Amino acid sequence: MAFDDILIGLGIGLLISLFVYLIMQIRLRHRISQVESEFQILWAEQESSVRKDAANRSRYVLKGKIAEHMVPMLSDVFTYDPSDARFIGSPIDYLIFDGYTEVKDKNSGRPITVVLADIKTGSARLNRTEKRIKEAVEAGRVRWETLRVDF
Repeated sequence: MAFDDILIGLGIGLLISLFVYLIMQIRLRHRISQVESEFQILWAEQESSVRKDAANRSRYVLKGKIAEHMVPMLSDVFTYDPSDARFIGSPIDYLIFDGYTEVKDKNSGRPITVVLADIKTGSARLNRTEKRIKEAVEAGRVRWETLRVDF
């Protein structure tokens, strides 16, 4: 009889364990579905603002690129002869040979000044690379090289 009692106790314990497991599984699935629905709502709310932010950033970049090309035509901002400017785009926007056109067209004896210029719009700042280039120019780490190629 003791063995039968043990088997009945184990059976009852197993049924209780199975019952608790099933209830926990149901509660867990319910909580997962709640979290998923909360995430879907949050995602829907955030997606709109993320898309707007991306569109605004794209618009600012596009305006900056247009400004980079148009600045030589704005005499109140660009004080150099536009024909002295060469657009490079990266890592700086312009290489300006101030006085070049005057020397070339009018045989002027005026010295030519080489200017590296970067165009910024709004609150844009120099990036790390542009800062390093500015520091190199200001420190005088600029030189001339003539590279010869024989074919």
